[in-house]
Amino acid sequence: MDEITGKWYLETVFPDLAIMLRVQEVLYSGRTKYQAIEVVESEVFGRSLVLDGKTQSTEKDEHIYHESLVHPAMLMHPNPRTVFIGGGGEGGTLREALAHRSVERVTMLDLDEEVVDLCRHYLPQHHQGSFDDPRLELLHQDARAYLEECDQTFDVMIMDLVDPLEGGTAYLLYTEEYYRIAKSKLNPGGVLVTQSGPSGLLALEECFTTIHNTLKGVFKHAVPWQVHVPAFHIPWGFNLATDAQLEAPSDIDAAASQRLNKALRFYDTETHAAMFNLPRYMRESIAEENRVNRDDSPVFMV
Repeated sequence: MDEITGKWYLETVFPDLAIMLRVQEVLYSGRTKYQAIEVVESEVFGRSLVLDGKTQSTEKDEHIYHESLVHPAMLMHPNPRTVFIGGGGEGGTLREALAHRSVERVTMLDLDEEVVDLCRHYLPQHHQGSFDDPRLELLHQDARAYLEECDQTFDVMIMDLVDPLEGGTAYLLYTEEYYRIAKSKLNPGGVLVTQSGPSGLLALEECFTTIHNTLKGVFKHAVPWQVHVPAFHIPWGFNLATDAQLEAPSDIDAAASQRLNKALRFYDTETHAAMFNLPRYMRESIAEENRVNRDDSPVFMV
């Protein structure tokens, strides 16, 4: 990544496009066993988590990402009691999952314990105390190895993983083989959802369409959607997969009011319709995609 120099942070969006952000304070800058980590504060986004030079989450707009990742899947399931979270070190995904009154147990695996500890300290507005919830089992190990060996099963599995970067820690958590392992740990009627990388016109074929096509080959149903997360600078994609005949509630507002112990800031009935009604270029790219992400031929995000 580019060094943070002076009061400006430079983030590469594409190889020939970068964004500059005026930084008020660098709260932390270092390296864990697995990745570089910065926590910076700016007037635009508040406190931001940056891993390996890529913005992961910011105080100003993290609710857009986390509500979009968690609640379509959770509300589609009629009674989610057990939840698996892969990644999610800053605690926002955990916070949203625990907001569902039906949830009895959450198993969260984030490989990098140092990142979780730093987020607990520097990003309290993200996790809002969710790491102290007695329903949580927090583990620091490889999610794939854990699922291969564990005897637990889940109603909803949420993959809030770092992007599938070459040489990164998570690219083997987007493959056909991994999704088959995860599927074997879903209860009947279970749902899996994963963040799927950039979905905008210039980047949707990096990994988004391949993730969708890979899930479509493993599950009976795969559903894509996207949202605009300002800190990511481009639209961001998600994919949901299930073997069950499940549909989102026709009235998201009523379902959320009944099933959650908090009010949502972003996701509602009208927003759901906008998220799932994709533009033509996306529908065409998804239909034309024939790549399958496999262990021996992974597709990487640039």
